[in-house]
Amino acid sequence: QVQLVESGGGLVQAGGSLRLSCAASGRTLSSYAVGWFRQAPGKEREFVAGITWSGSSTSYADSVKGRFTMSRDNAKNTVYLQMNSLKPEDTAVYYCAAARIRGTVVRGTEGWYDSWGQGTQVTVSS
Repeated sequence: QVQLVESGGGLVQAGGSLRLSCAASGRTLSSYAVGWFRQAPGKEREFVAGITWSGSSTSYADSVKGRFTMSRDNAKNTVYLQMNSLKPEDTAVYYCAAARIRGTVVRGTEGWYDSWGQGTQVTVSS
């Protein structure tokens, strides 16, 4: 399995931006689809965004469309989540997850992924 480490979280005011990174080790991330999930206190973990192994296709939750952008740099074995126009309701622990699937779509279900990072906290103040 690939090991994943998230970084880039922190405290930001509403309307601000953050860029999360998901760095892989152990295996090359280029053969994996990657997703970002988040879990707010008292809520279930939810899908935020995903990108196929090639980077040719992305998928976003309706709540973040137009504000978040996911990208990948396979040369750096890293995936990114650019988060703009942040809202207090974006406050959560953000996790990246990888699925060793070289398909043309990326799924939003947790069971599709087989490797998970430990998460990074994002807090948006009003």
